[in-house]
Amino acid sequence: MRPPEQMKSRRRRTNRGRILLGVGGLAVFLFFTSIRGLAGFWTDYLWFDSLTMSSVWTSMLWAKIGLGLLFTAVFFVALWANLFLADRLAPKIRPPGPEDELARRWQQFMGRRVILVRSVISLLFALMVGAGVSSQWQSWLFFTNRVDFGIIDQQFGRDVGFYVFQLPFLTFVVSWAFAAILVIFVVTTIQHFLNGGIRVQGQAGSRVTPQVKAHLSLLLGLLALAKGVGYYLDRFELTLSSRGFVDGATYTDVKAQMPALQLLMIVSVFCFGLLVFNIWRRGFTYPIIAVGLWALVATLAGTIYPALVQRFQVEPSESTKEAIYIERNIEMTRIAMGLDQVMLQDFNYKPTLTPKDIDENLATVRNVRLLDPAVMRDTFQQTQGIKSFYDFRDIDVDRYEIDGRTTQVVLAARELKQTDLPNTSWESEHIAFTHGYGIAAAPANAIDANGRPAYALADIPVTANDGAAALEIDSPGLYVGEGLKGYALVGAARDEMDFQDDDDRTEVTRYDGADGVGIGSLARKLAYALRFAEPNLVVSGEVGPETRILYKRDVVDRAKTLAPFLKFDQDPYPAVVEGRVMWILDAYTSTDMFPYAQRVNPRAVRSGDLRSSLNYVRNSVKVVIDAYDGAPTFYIVDDDDPLAQSYRQQFPQLFSDTPPPLEIAKHFRYPEDLFRIQTDMWGRYRINDPAEFYDAAGAWSIAQDPGNSIGLTAVESVIDAAGNVISSSEVRVAPQYLLMRLPGAEDESFVIFRPFVPFSDDDSRKNLKGFMVVHNDPERYGEIEVYEIRSSTPVDGPALFNSNIQTEEEISERLTLLNQNGSTVVPGNLLLIPVGNSLLYVRPLFIEATGTTAVPELQLVIVGVGPEVVIADSFESALAKAIPGLNIDLKSGLVEQDPSVASGDQDDDSDRSDADSESGDPEADDESGDVSIEELLALSRAAFERADAALRTGDLAGYQQWVDTAAGYIAKAQKLLTQSSLDDSDAA
Repeated sequence: MRPPEQMKSRRRRTNRGRILLGVGGLAVFLFFTSIRGLAGFWTDYLWFDSLTMSSVWTSMLWAKIGLGLLFTAVFFVALWANLFLADRLAPKIRPPGPEDELARRWQQFMGRRVILVRSVISLLFALMVGAGVSSQWQSWLFFTNRVDFGIIDQQFGRDVGFYVFQLPFLTFVVSWAFAAILVIFVVTTIQHFLNGGIRVQGQAGSRVTPQVKAHLSLLLGLLALAKGVGYYLDRFELTLSSRGFVDGATYTDVKAQMPALQLLMIVSVFCFGLLVFNIWRRGFTYPIIAVGLWALVATLAGTIYPALVQRFQVEPSESTKEAIYIERNIEMTRIAMGLDQVMLQDFNYKPTLTPKDIDENLATVRNVRLLDPAVMRDTFQQTQGIKSFYDFRDIDVDRYEIDGRTTQVVLAARELKQTDLPNTSWESEHIAFTHGYGIAAAPANAIDANGRPAYALADIPVTANDGAAALEIDSPGLYVGEGLKGYALVGAARDEMDFQDDDDRTEVTRYDGADGVGIGSLARKLAYALRFAEPNLVVSGEVGPETRILYKRDVVDRAKTLAPFLKFDQDPYPAVVEGRVMWILDAYTSTDMFPYAQRVNPRAVRSGDLRSSLNYVRNSVKVVIDAYDGAPTFYIVDDDDPLAQSYRQQFPQLFSDTPPPLEIAKHFRYPEDLFRIQTDMWGRYRINDPAEFYDAAGAWSIAQDPGNSIGLTAVESVIDAAGNVISSSEVRVAPQYLLMRLPGAEDESFVIFRPFVPFSDDDSRKNLKGFMVVHNDPERYGEIEVYEIRSSTPVDGPALFNSNIQTEEEISERLTLLNQNGSTVVPGNLLLIPVGNSLLYVRPLFIEATGTTAVPELQLVIVGVGPEVVIADSFESALAKAIPGLNIDLKSGLVEQDPSVASGDQDDDSDRSDADSESGDPEADDESGDVSIEELLALSRAAFERADAALRTGDLAGYQQWVDTAAGYIAKAQKLLTQSSLDDSDAA
């Protein structure tokens, strides 16, 4: 039998072996469960490095790690010190009691491992409390890279930069400190209990030792102090309050809530003093007084008193009490939304157009966008898709020089459709079919004989028409695009398929761009195999030493990965720049911390990053990504934006030091999502006077959208989580890009446009009140103009014009006829286009066959001028019908006037209005030259039709005008008929 000493030694070795085996097994488990995360971590760095953006990756990484380590270390030290103090304050002699057994076992467990156990406990709690702080890395970078706005808030006299850059992080630190002290208090209390300093049972007054009371009083005092600092910062957050009529510190916040917070600050400091004083008194009386006093003041002053002030002082006379605060809100909201520099213009509306107006605004009329992007996607797909694995995901609008003239163009990228490849093998999906091919583009109002787009850039290989050199493409491969998922391998053993044309001719290629990460080494193959869960990356013979892997190929995903702190538009658009396809993506800087600024209406934007709670936004960054080699360039286009300046300080390598080249800037568009927010906000914030703002009598709304129907408007509903309809309202007109000459301007401008109608809760008011445009051309990019309509009679908005269409007998008959025999009429978007001082309504009508292979074709166009609504087989014909005497050829640019129609506008010596010049006065007609009786009768019929249209809209003045005009034509015809009879008698 072995001696006991050998048996104990063997037992210790066995236990040590088990421990080592357990630790080893745990290490192996952790390795295999985290290895994919480690592979993702490494491959993320390789991707950033391949784009020469490794410093951006390391800056974000160290911001997260550094912040987490700092707060973890602070908490570790604080908890360790308090546990150490708890052990030092432990009673030397522990009176017996029911909890003595638990304390004895804890002391036995601690033994000589006191420091180790204390350190492990502190580390575990520090990781739980401190590691999550890394999520605040953006607030930390803002805090350390503050930029002043140069704008002082009206309540506290601080620069707005304090609220945007510093207040969020300070608020977080105070909240974290309060929570950390609370955790330390709880853990320390437990440690005191285990050490015997706190006893559940015992004589009154001896259950807690005086030393423990002093220690816990100090911690409670620090809690009170942290709460007091929190109240101090809460004062500044009142400038973001949403309690009152508008956002910001309103009457109740300033007169009731702020004094309450100041009182709570004093109470917190007083409580801190009581609790510190209790260190020497070592009782429970002062802590109870402190907590009770704080609870009482917080309830009465912090909650009840402000509610009473709001209900009994503010609400009975809200407009008066809130006036000064509404004025602050108007000023700051305009600044925050970029509406403080809006230029107001008068639009002196006239209800008619003349051939002279058309001639002076020929470029505007020539560029009317008849090809609706929403309808044209199917047409592009059927006519230019060529193969099933090519797809047009989105039709965009831009402008290019064609035939020596700036022309509005609809265009789309021919992207790879990964779900419809001819072969679904791994090799086909990732090596053979790697990219899309080229772009299809057509002038926005040009169609062929079949009503389909007259392409200026089309086919495979891509070919540009003569006169469209600006659209010529030298590098048609699209390796980066919209919605491209997964990865592609280039430089493999086999060639890539470059394109396949309509004759099934296949061309191959080898990628020679700069994008991609080399995966020639085994380590990288394994890493990417783990990242994408794809063993073929390791075992495939197609992967060689020159092979590179391309991933994050979606435009938005690529930009978001590089700059997760920016918000991005959801609609990147392609542009042809010097023979290369470039993706342009709008990026926004935003915050919800701008004092006194109103938060945006979340319904103003239907989807995307801007559909969030924010009260400041700028389109300060344009991201340009080469579709072939994936190279991203972040341009700051608004150097006055403090947020953009701060981001440049944080990530200097990310942003370009030079402005965008003119060739790229010429294709920048003002983003739709930002324009939606600004137009929605302007409807209310166009009013300067606080009293008028409160009454909202002069407020505007975005005009109602007719949608894809004739005579009706689309309706959208807000639905809660249970599926119940909360509210319904008519859909608003979407922003439209127009190439036009604005009233009073000398040249055409590419603008984004949106009309307004008077505000009404039930959408009953639909007359046009004005419209907003923003310039897109480089020399005036971002300039906002609002035209307010001046007219003695109501002007039809889009919804009213759409309803007028249904009442026209000729239009109704033609639509009914076309919606039969296997065809369907698809209305295009309704366009409202300012021409001179009048308004031109245009609505294209597309015809498509029913079935799965529908190809919408433009067959009819509806045009409206004033009360006149006509339909014709072409835009030119419809214009000629709507504007008496107009003969127009948009292709040649020839505009002529029928001499049989008088026009006071062409008589420089006449001061008569258009109504006077078309009054039908026979003497005035005599000056216009000889006309036949048949022509005069035709003119009279047209005038009567206009009179009927005016009567239907309630325009009695217009009705009388056209009746008089028709009577004049008839009188002239009778005069000519009498003269003809006399001439015949004389001849006889």
